Amino acid sequence: MSPIDTDALARDLLEYIDASPTPYHAVRETARRLTQAGYRVLDERESWTLKPGERVFVTRGDTSIAAFQLGTKPVDQAGFRLVGSHTDSPNLRLKPNAAVTKNGYQQLGVEIYGGVLLHTWTDRDLSLAGRVVVMAGGRPQSHLVDFRRPLLRVPNLAIHLNRGVNSDGLKLNPQDHMVPVLGLESAGAVDLRSLLLQELAKGGVKAEAGDILGYDLCLYDLQPSIRSGAHGEFLHAPRLDNLASCHAALSALLSGNEPREATSGVILFDHEEVGSRSAQGAASPFLRTLLERFTLVHSDGRPDAFHRAIAHSFLVSADMAHAVHPNYASLHEPKHQPQMGAGPVIKSNVNQSYATDGESWAFFAALCREAGVTPQHFVTRTDLGCGSTIGPISAGQLGIRTVDIGNPMLSMHSIREMACASDVGQMVAVLRRLFA
Repeated sequence: MSPIDTDALARDLLEYIDASPTPYHAVRETARRLTQAGYRVLDERESWTLKPGERVFVTRGDTSIAAFQLGTKPVDQAGFRLVGSHTDSPNLRLKPNAAVTKNGYQQLGVEIYGGVLLHTWTDRDLSLAGRVVVMAGGRPQSHLVDFRRPLLRVPNLAIHLNRGVNSDGLKLNPQDHMVPVLGLESAGAVDLRSLLLQELAKGGVKAEAGDILGYDLCLYDLQPSIRSGAHGEFLHAPRLDNLASCHAALSALLSGNEPREATSGVILFDHEEVGSRSAQGAASPFLRTLLERFTLVHSDGRPDAFHRAIAHSFLVSADMAHAVHPNYASLHEPKHQPQMGAGPVIKSNVNQSYATDGESWAFFAALCREAGVTPQHFVTRTDLGCGSTIGPISAGQLGIRTVDIGNPMLSMHSIREMACASDVGQMVAVLRRLFA
């Protein structure tokens, strides 16, 4: 294997994040990189004819994507080596009838997507991006838009009107206090559809207001991703949870074109932050149907081929992990306090919020040893609730051996999160061993 350039990977991660303000853009950027590396797209509606060693990818719903390099051995003999992650992050999303006029301001109504740290979205230069569906040629067509300019803001309340904010904490009602400001009534009416038409026109899409059938639009922070710290050791960026894991999985998959016995795959789901219950989420049949179809074209054809393939397989559920916080260390389990810059974290929970068990823990630890990396461990304090991932969902759907892992980070679910540059290369190194 070629040596890993940790600094280059860290820079590339920030470029990947900035190109992906929404799950729609993350899938587009991932597909662009796959195509550039020689992968070809498959259509779920068509019949597939595939050969050993072929490299392909599939998208669903414009927000989930799966890429595979078929192994030299049939999957019922060598199985699948998979990394699963998710493209979505907590944010604010527009309501269908978004226009709000109040007290001389024009605003846009939003819903809260996932577990957002609401206060971090105040006083930020926010833009708008996502998918717009228009009628063209007698059928609906989807187009991505990204305004890429300061468009919206959720203004904080002055301390003079909220004297207890520093002692009592900022309390935000999602319905009343998180409605972003778009403009002033006195400056002239602003119509969302007109704004969308202008953005579509920049991309060469000619449409009229009546042609817009629907949209899925997200707010995002315009501040670019950066490195920081005395030695440039930190990464500050939006959506590190979980685009950093998507990037690591993709980078590992694309790290070499050498033949592999087992079929290697990366699947990036949408809707993990809200429970994965969708047509393209981890609780959907998306991954299972893909693996079944690959088994049909890349096995001995016996009725039990898929079940034998799964028994040979392994899934790494890659989602970011909680680094110990220097100002809140008491909220961490005393003997499981991951450090930033100290390598990937194996996440465990006996109540199955994570899918890790002793066997899958050992499997991943062996990969770390092969890569020259020392893993860390995370367990939530016994008196605190534990978050979850796609790991238990996928393990339950498939019956596949699964481990939950992730790189340590701070400010999880903030509009702007914090991770460590050196951890990027360490994670890619371990995932490369999975695919070797």
